[in-house]
Amino acid sequence: MSGTWAHMTAAELGREIGAGRIHPVELVEAMLDAIDTHPLAPRIYARTTPDRARAEAMAAAGRAKSGLRRGVLDGVPISWKDLFDTAGIATEAGSALLKGRTPNRDAAVLETATHAGLVCLGKTHMAELAFSGLGLNPVTATPPCLNDDRAVPGGSSSGAAASVAFGLAPAAIGSDTGGSVRIPAAWNDLVGLKTTTGSLPLTGTVPLCERFDTIGPLAHSVEDCNLLLAALHGRKPADLAGASLAGTRLAVLETVALDGIRDRPAKGFDDATQRLARAGAQIDRIVVPEVAEALALAVTLVTAEAYGIWRETIERAPEKMFPRILERFRSGAQFTAMDYVAGWRRLHQLRAIWAEKTAQYDAVILPTSPILPPDANRLMTDNDYYVTENLLALRNTRIGNMLDLCVLTLPTSQPSCGISFMEAPGQENRLLRLGSAAELALR
Repeated sequence: MSGTWAHMTAAELGREIGAGRIHPVELVEAMLDAIDTHPLAPRIYARTTPDRARAEAMAAAGRAKSGLRRGVLDGVPISWKDLFDTAGIATEAGSALLKGRTPNRDAAVLETATHAGLVCLGKTHMAELAFSGLGLNPVTATPPCLNDDRAVPGGSSSGAAASVAFGLAPAAIGSDTGGSVRIPAAWNDLVGLKTTTGSLPLTGTVPLCERFDTIGPLAHSVEDCNLLLAALHGRKPADLAGASLAGTRLAVLETVALDGIRDRPAKGFDDATQRLARAGAQIDRIVVPEVAEALALAVTLVTAEAYGIWRETIERAPEKMFPRILERFRSGAQFTAMDYVAGWRRLHQLRAIWAEKTAQYDAVILPTSPILPPDANRLMTDNDYYVTENLLALRNTRIGNMLDLCVLTLPTSQPSCGISFMEAPGQENRLLRLGSAAELALR
């Protein structure tokens, strides 16, 4: 594949297609060849979809020739996490429990994105049933981490991030229930967007916990995430032109998010806040005690629902699962219906308190993860290390899920260290404009 193409953003590739300097079929063939020949590709892609990709690229080429392109990304190939249904192609969600599961229809978001002209390269590996923030999966494959070949890549959209970071897709679509877009994006120096719960349809998406599941892009730039989100919705992208940090009010969340943060993530975050301030942002520091209470409710609300969804499937063949993932699912059995209902009632109250306390700010910022990617071998052999690192990996990102926020993570000056911007639910366009300005400041 052209070395130039491998390092271009999805938007740049799309503009080159529009200018007639890149042919969509040649681009797809180059990507498929790169996947076929890359030594790490079997750990990144669960399966490719070459016939589909070529057919979609040919259709995109025809539209380009006729002046009928459907958007900037028409003809650009991307990868899809292996929990999005693909008609006639296995969708197994990183689990032996679903081996051979082949849907007869695409997921709703894949249908919409295909109509927008995006080309499906294939399905990427993921944490088992999406229930881990680490990306470790001894059942299928553990994708590589860009900055440390001994480490896990983050999850559960692990292969999604790796496909982009290693140049085997210009962008990827993942899902995020507790951090599964943002953690692998941060640990692989990418941009990742967690969307508002319910803003994109989950039809045809293998669930983990439907009241928290969200869909979002991983890419090299905020512009790419903006264009991808528009393609998933089937609407026009947000206008990012002229975005500025001048006069922006940001708040550093001190509650929980900075506890026990390790040196390099702390350095990356501190450097990022200084750059944001130099670019014109006013930065305050806030304490919101309700955040800790909301996080504590995740144990009840997430595990109870996840086990409720998967119990019958799991208990038919529990031996097929990675024991640590099996244990997490089964922990949901200890909660009663009363626990679950009371938990949700309280969480709604906490969300209202958060909204009131943060209304004066354009975004609340925090380190995407307080830790660096953990060592994969040690995770397999040291249970205490696995539990501790998984909980820490998910801690900061889960704040956005529990409070139902939209969240954008951007790379910082430190490898595998991201900074997150949290906005009120439904404010993705505002968040992307803010992120576009912040991206310039951080680079």
